Amino acid sequence: MSNTLEAIHLLELKLQEMLARYEFLKEENEILLQQNGELQQLLNEKQQQLVSQRKQYDVLKVAKTIEGSNEDSRNTKLKINALIREIDKCIILLNA
Repeated sequence: MSNTLEAIHLLELKLQEMLARYEFLKEENEILLQQNGELQQLLNEKQQQLVSQRKQYDVLKVAKTIEGSNEDSRNTKLKINALIREIDKCIILLNA
């Protein structure tokens, strides 16, 4: 009889320990999910900033090319023509 009571008591202790671990892990998981969401949002913001910076860089490159020598003027004309074609494609897509 004593062994049965000890076994039941030991089982209760282990069950309580498992429940405590479960609650701890549940709270830790919630914290990690929140941190993950915040980091995902930060990553998205940084990616948008990167896209914006690349666009600014491309504009500055074109502007510097326009300021450049006659040798660069051919490249500038080609870039401007490419931009015009791209704009024309966008207008066609918008009209479709």
